[in-house]
Amino acid sequence: MSMMAEMMSMSMKDMKDAQKMDMAGMQACIEACSACEQACTVCGDGMMDMPRCASMCASTADVCNTMMRMMMRPAGYDMAAMMSMLETTIAMCTACAAECMTHADMREECRMCAQACMECQKACEAMLMSMKSMPMS
Repeated sequence: MSMMAEMMSMSMKDMKDAQKMDMAGMQACIEACSACEQACTVCGDGMMDMPRCASMCASTADVCNTMMRMMMRPAGYDMAAMMSMLETTIAMCTACAAECMTHADMREECRMCAQACMECQKACEAMLMSMKSMPMS
């Protein structure tokens, strides 16, 4: 078990809804959000000559950072808010990947950013599906 997963398990032990969470899926989602945030930051900084791409990358990095931080605060879990934020992260990653793919043949950082966005989108979709299948108290 990774240190992050162990810390999250300890902090969730007294929380009814949090105990039902897919910890492996959550860890994968946190890691994908972190990788996406980093890739978007690098790509956005390298795309200052293309303001739409730079702005899309900056916004996606912000959303991924917020999603990751929300998942790391089990005391504040609200299922509806968490699911809404996952949907927002999926939408931003989808849009950013599409934008970066238009430059992927010209710039390696765009190709890598698009890939990180697609992986984050998949991890968030898996986490969302896991949450939707949880029994509600």
